[in-house]
Amino acid sequence: LSVINSGENLNVSFTWEVRANNRSYHMQFKKKFAFCLTKKKYAGNAIKTAKYNILTFLPLNLYEQFHRMANVYFVFVILLQTIPEISTLPWYTLLFPLSCLLTIRALRDLIDDIGRHQSDRNINSRPCEILSGKSFRWQKWCDICVGDIVRLRKESFVPADMLLLCSSEPSSLCYVETADIDGETNLKFRQALPVTHRELTSEGSVAAFDGRVTCEEPNSRMHSFTGTLQWRGETYALDSERILLRGCKLRNTDFCYGLVIYAGFDSKIMRNCGKIKRKKTKLDRMMDRLVIIIFLVLLAMSLCLAIASGFWAKTFQEKHTYLSALYKHTAPAKQAFFSFWGFAILLSIIIPMSMYITFEFIYLVNSFFINWDLEMYYAVKDIPAKARSTSLNDQLGQIEYIFSDKTGTLTQNIMSFKKCCINGTVYGNFCWYDPLLREFLRLLALCHTVMVEERGGQLVYQAASLDEEALVLAARDLGYVFLSRTQDTITISELGVKRTYKVLAMLDFNSDRKRMSVLVRDPQGTIRLYTKGADTVILARLRSRGPSETFTERALDRFAEETLRTLCLASKVVSEAEYCEWSRRHQEASILLQDRAWQMDSLYEEMEQNLELLGVTAIEDKLQDGVPETIQLLKLGNIKVWVLTGDKQETAMNIGYACKLLTDDMEILEEKEPQPRVLSPKDKILHTGEVLMKEEGWLWQWLPCRGATDSQEQGSLVEKAFVDLATSCQAVICCRVTPKQKALIVQLVKKHKKATTLAIGDGANDVNMIKTADIGVGISGLEGMQAVQCSDYALAQFSYLQRLLLVHGRWAYLRICKFLRYFFYKTFAGLMAQVWFAFHSGFTAQPLYEGWFLALYNVFYTAHPVLSVGLLEQDVSAKKSLEFPELYAIGQQDELFNYRIFGVTLLHGVSTSLASFYIAFWAFKDCVGSKVVGDYESFSVTVATSALLSVLVEVSTGLPFPTLIPGARVGDGWNMVVLEAAGKDEELKATRPNDASQNALTDPYILLVVLLSLVVNTVPSLTVRSYHQICSKARREPEPSVELRAHVHRGSFCRRSSYAFSHQEGYAGLITRGDSLRTKDGWTGKPGTAGSSWPGLIQLDFLFSFRNLRGEKKKKRFFFKYAKGTEVSSETREKDAHLGFAPGNWPARLGRSWLHAVPIALPIRPRAGRGHGFQLCSGKGIAKKDLAPILPGLAWRGASCWPTLCWCPIIRAIVRAGKAQLWLCYNGISMPKAQL
Repeated sequence: LSVINSGENLNVSFTWEVRANNRSYHMQFKKKFAFCLTKKKYAGNAIKTAKYNILTFLPLNLYEQFHRMANVYFVFVILLQTIPEISTLPWYTLLFPLSCLLTIRALRDLIDDIGRHQSDRNINSRPCEILSGKSFRWQKWCDICVGDIVRLRKESFVPADMLLLCSSEPSSLCYVETADIDGETNLKFRQALPVTHRELTSEGSVAAFDGRVTCEEPNSRMHSFTGTLQWRGETYALDSERILLRGCKLRNTDFCYGLVIYAGFDSKIMRNCGKIKRKKTKLDRMMDRLVIIIFLVLLAMSLCLAIASGFWAKTFQEKHTYLSALYKHTAPAKQAFFSFWGFAILLSIIIPMSMYITFEFIYLVNSFFINWDLEMYYAVKDIPAKARSTSLNDQLGQIEYIFSDKTGTLTQNIMSFKKCCINGTVYGNFCWYDPLLREFLRLLALCHTVMVEERGGQLVYQAASLDEEALVLAARDLGYVFLSRTQDTITISELGVKRTYKVLAMLDFNSDRKRMSVLVRDPQGTIRLYTKGADTVILARLRSRGPSETFTERALDRFAEETLRTLCLASKVVSEAEYCEWSRRHQEASILLQDRAWQMDSLYEEMEQNLELLGVTAIEDKLQDGVPETIQLLKLGNIKVWVLTGDKQETAMNIGYACKLLTDDMEILEEKEPQPRVLSPKDKILHTGEVLMKEEGWLWQWLPCRGATDSQEQGSLVEKAFVDLATSCQAVICCRVTPKQKALIVQLVKKHKKATTLAIGDGANDVNMIKTADIGVGISGLEGMQAVQCSDYALAQFSYLQRLLLVHGRWAYLRICKFLRYFFYKTFAGLMAQVWFAFHSGFTAQPLYEGWFLALYNVFYTAHPVLSVGLLEQDVSAKKSLEFPELYAIGQQDELFNYRIFGVTLLHGVSTSLASFYIAFWAFKDCVGSKVVGDYESFSVTVATSALLSVLVEVSTGLPFPTLIPGARVGDGWNMVVLEAAGKDEELKATRPNDASQNALTDPYILLVVLLSLVVNTVPSLTVRSYHQICSKARREPEPSVELRAHVHRGSFCRRSSYAFSHQEGYAGLITRGDSLRTKDGWTGKPGTAGSSWPGLIQLDFLFSFRNLRGEKKKKRFFFKYAKGTEVSSETREKDAHLGFAPGNWPARLGRSWLHAVPIALPIRPRAGRGHGFQLCSGKGIAKKDLAPILPGLAWRGASCWPTLCWCPIIRAIVRAGKAQLWLCYNGISMPKAQL
């Protein structure tokens, strides 16, 4: 992606100088980092991802917490309460709950940071061998410094970015796995400079190494490195092929030596990790703005009431001059000033602290619901879902874009050979007399860059990609075993016969050719070219197209529909004269100084013509369970899924089709291949302030014509246009992106679309993206736990994402929104009466309610109903939430809580408080009850009771499914009213000076007033709610985003071949230079796939020949010779569990026997009689003479070579040993034929 740059200047300065074995040189350099402060230029290798330490935790955490406007507001109110002249409550009564709130959040942050400290400690304490003096000593990763030489062992991780000096392999090759960097599990090779390979042959020579490396400053570009090595007066060029990056894992290399270039946070992977960002939900940010708005409204109301207080005091003093002595020291302005602060304190409870404490509790419990969900428990690995962050649950219900890694997140990174089509026929059973079939398998065994080594008696293949390995393994299982290779030969076993081919040339793969070829001379002297590649390039180079090619294309379409990775195979015979002429020109082109690559490609193109199609292979890149269904549900929920991967485009697109992210009727926009027809004038999809005109036909042609004033404006314009184009598509796949580019893409969408994003991945290369997104989800996969440790939520499978978002996320958003609505409503309904009372109390800031009621209103009286809503509210069940994912759109559009909803809630609460106050005021104005209750306290109790009951009824009727627990919580509020009316609550009675409240609530007249207020407050609300339920129309669906479709229906032919050999060229260069792996003598293959018995009548799916087995006794050890000619001892074979042998079951003496494994005769049942017939597995009988032609290559030795005994299930090995006619049973006992 050229649009997504790393933000760093590409014109780097080469000022980074590293001297080997010279720590003192690097220690002397310093650099400025803040004002006049300095630090070491060369960072140490210790990393620190934690945010706090013992000294910084308290100040830094408080600083972060006071970024919440509510906390600033509460501190402001506490400071006002410390002034006795305007204080209404002791200041410590507000300080205590605020301290509790801050402590709860601080403990949560502390627990998270302790986990980061433990992770850092584990990484920094990993052992490694560092050169100290003349020898290597075991030390910790954190002890490594720039310039140190480190020795790495097989299977160890690379601790820092290092220059490879030498290794134990030929030509100092080093094989590494980069799963933690780019998610790829296939091996990549690095190679040391020839000079260091030759000279550094011992620990002493390594200790004496004093080379000097000059290179670019530390940067985040993962796939590039430029520098030079100066040693012994010579200068050598360095590139990325010489560098081992931190996080790689050493594979298939016994040991290697490396010079540390970048350490710690200067290493490329750490430069791509990003910083820990404090995440806030949309509701959190909205609440901060609402707090500011409410505070400003509160100040405005206090100012108006204070001004009214001043005018009222002035009017009162002028009217009642006889009381002037009482107001001698109280001027109207002074009274207005004190009234302003009094009203500010009195109305401050409109933003209650209890709401934020309840917030934290609701978030915590909803996180437990996620942890306890058995539907997201992965029993295979015993991994439950885990909410690592407890403050982001509601944001799970508002996700608009999902950014997903591919390898390990969508796929299992397992390749398996599924099907093949040969000569127009899709094979399940193979006919071995078909010469085309043999040629097909021979190509699979010859045409590749796989390397092989023997390990523990087994052949281990090392491939540049998992696809290549799958093909070679498939050929091996089908009887064509790749045994070994040298610089110019390759040896394979063809159905037990060992054959060596001379390699004349290897035409390696690259992304432009999309194919590879090998030119070989077979043992008979014939020169053949074997080619495999994408169907788009192979089919265009065929000699002719006949019926078999047509059938093959249909098979390609069928394989593509099954989302299999396809590959075409072809070959041709090359004449001796043609090869000699081509070889001469090839040799001349290989030594050119200019245009060498172009000339070589031209020669390759010339050779790869007039091919004969052999067939097609189909490989399955296995997806995780439920991935296609999950993506379909997410798309129905109006969530766009983007795939950000380091893979090639072909591989990523194939996975896109496999997981249903892409479909055949979609138009694929490729940035590298702009098509004028892609953007038609009617497609209004690009906006940069105005709709872009499409006359130029492509975005990148249009942009330079805008004449931006500077590069920054031009870059911003490109970013905006890119985001507009990408977000207008149904799906986006970004290929070959670095970890930092993943984060930048997420940042662009957040910046230009103001969208809520979620990133999901499983490796260290996804950490930056996870930190940048609003929600980060880590998959507990095969690539370690780095992503999980930095994530907000941890899942075991990608498919669990549907339940996390569509069920838990939507419920959490619904619960929090309803909680906020009801909390604000009950606050305004109960406490705004203070404002109305001021109009009738001379604007004196006199409280209407008693202190105990104000203290218990939010904490006790009305807490249970709204808490039940926040914890247990469900509009539909989990099953319905997954059945109708369209319901998820309400969170994306902020329908349940926004400024309009807040305004309606405010008006509703104000109207309830007005009705409660003025109905009671009207009732107390002219008359009193039968018990003569007309005092101030009775009036306040009447207003409070009316508002309280109205709130409880409103909350209870708002529950669509009032389950047992919410109903009980609402009942608790009612019970408190009853207890208050009866005066049975002794604790509350002790706080009242008299029985005015009890008298008021037991007076029938007052109860009628409360009932009237209740009816007036609830009937309109119930009426409006019922009206909406009856008359509401179907919710208008959101307008679908523009989907670019093909102008002509686009079949699957254009995207059939999604096979990618590797992300870079294969090992052909190493092979032709002779830099291949060393091989050892020994057993180089298996007789076939695992069978239930060996030797004898065995049932093997892919062993299709009769193989000779010879046994000899040498020095009391029994050796067995395979058909390939390789000997192996009985003790070695007994270790192979797949053979099913126990010790002692091997024959003591063997003559000649045959392994019988024929696909059409499993098992072969000998029939007694003169005809020596055999019964097939299908039940059909066949004579020996008729069976012989079906088995070409069988070494027939006459009728006596065939057993005449009836087949018996206990017989595992039938051995004819001399004239005695002994037969060996499965348990190792031999007996005469007659006895058996």
